[in-house]
Amino acid sequence: MPTDQGQPNLPSQRLPVYVAETLVVSNGANLGDALSFANEIVPDDIYTLGAYAEQESLSLLAQAEGVYVVAQESSLGVSGARVVPDCVATFMPPSGDTIEVLVLVEVDDEGNVAQIYGAPLAPLVPKTDYALVGVDCEIALMRLAQLACVSFTRGTRVTMATGQQAPIEQLKIGDRVLTRDDGAQKIRWIGHTTQRATGEFAPIVITAGTLNNTNDLRVSPDHRLFIYQRHDHIGAGRSELLVKARHLINGASVYAQEGGFVDYFQIMFDTHQIIFAEGISAETMQFDPRTRPALPSDLREKLQTPAGGTHSDTSSHLEVHESLLDRPDVAALLKRASSK
Repeated sequence: MPTDQGQPNLPSQRLPVYVAETLVVSNGANLGDALSFANEIVPDDIYTLGAYAEQESLSLLAQAEGVYVVAQESSLGVSGARVVPDCVATFMPPSGDTIEVLVLVEVDDEGNVAQIYGAPLAPLVPKTDYALVGVDCEIALMRLAQLACVSFTRGTRVTMATGQQAPIEQLKIGDRVLTRDDGAQKIRWIGHTTQRATGEFAPIVITAGTLNNTNDLRVSPDHRLFIYQRHDHIGAGRSELLVKARHLINGASVYAQEGGFVDYFQIMFDTHQIIFAEGISAETMQFDPRTRPALPSDLREKLQTPAGGTHSDTSSHLEVHESLLDRPDVAALLKRASSK
């Protein structure tokens, strides 16, 4: 099993998954078989999600590019066990839409299959027939990497080096953006993906004023916001914090916005940075083993990951554990803590 070679702690990546046994072939060559890896599934088979199937949480840690293990806090799997992104299976329900499911295989110390998980990139409905219409083994790593990229939504206004506010979709490579720690920095890369705004992939809305932000801020669920505390109301024991947007949800001033599709934009500099978006300090995309496969191949070659495993990131120790944020008034406490 791979071991940690001195790499700094990277944020874990949480995926909503179904265990394979809940998605079973109801008609076709593999009748009665559960979802499996690419070599064992047959196109045109009809799968049905069990009536009582529930999504569970699988948390992963990247130890190197393409090498994932089950994170300690995961509610599924054996901590430290290797997880292989095997393929992306494309299913078609009766509506005629297509839904991608990322197939992940957990293996034991001997390399045997211990469990198989399906991470749907759009909601699956119990007791609905899904025809398997495609299997792609080339894009599994890229899809997993795209899910690890922190993203801003279309319309988010970013503070430029001049102090002007610019919508993120208008930014270009080479534009200079104001950063918290390193002043004006040039954009190295901008990515754009469109996803269904459902479940774990729905953007988190932080309404205007919640964290002293001038307008609503919409970001991906695992996007980390930077908070400077003048008073430690949550017991973190330090003044500088990084807080995942999903951990601030209270159903009122911070909520998940489901429905339709969402345009996500990723922005990356030569180093991991904190920038200002709608008046909130928020991180940019980090170049590391999780996100590297999401980049164009030519850029991946230019941005070689250092021996330590990350690309100039010194912020991992600032992330606040979810247990300290598990309270309905946490957003209000953080606003109060950061006020003079």
